[in-house]
Amino acid sequence: MMKLSLLLLPFLIAVGCSKKTVKSVSQNNLTYLALGDSYTIGESVPESERWPNQLQKALAAEGLEIGMPRIIAKTGWTTSDLNERINSNSPNSNYDLVSLLIGVNNQFRGLSIQEFKKEFEALLERAIGFASNDKSKVFVVSIPDYGVTPFAQSRNPAKIGRELDAFNATQKTICDAKGILFFDITPISRQAINDRALVASDGLHPSGKMYGQWVALITDDILKVLGK
Repeated sequence: MMKLSLLLLPFLIAVGCSKKTVKSVSQNNLTYLALGDSYTIGESVPESERWPNQLQKALAAEGLEIGMPRIIAKTGWTTSDLNERINSNSPNSNYDLVSLLIGVNNQFRGLSIQEFKKEFEALLERAIGFASNDKSKVFVVSIPDYGVTPFAQSRNPAKIGRELDAFNATQKTICDAKGILFFDITPISRQAINDRALVASDGLHPSGKMYGQWVALITDDILKVLGK
């Protein structure tokens, strides 16, 4: 019996170490919640080319064990739609990273900027709550200017651009007041007027290439937020 116990001892130690290692890796996985509309769900691009997915990959390449993002977003959603769908999806309140990109459909439908301001601020507060009330883990991405796309050329592109500038200025003012990171990707989106490779096949939404440029702008600051 003593010999058998001695023979089993190395095996039991090895199994114990193996379980401990697996547990450690699991505990180190970071979680990411992405809230938005068609731009976050990546309309007309493969799932791997969505910007939240590209961001996850970029962070992983820097050694951060971050899981695939949970995305609550759908084409056509306004601030009101997103707020309602968050209720039915019941996200956790302990995400390590939360992003918010919303508003283009408010502008597209001609909804007031006053209404947008109120609803956006409420959504931002909810986003902060999903990050364990840690504002440093929340960031907002500006609304891209779809006025430069082929889809919008007969829809008064200049007016679209002016209105989106006003929506984005409203977002930035709120973010600055709350100490929330705000990434202005709108200038990148406007490069699509000269580079159609930045537009998806539907002639309206960003391509994976453009999303990659957004991620390049965002990644370094998010690495700092997550302590890398």
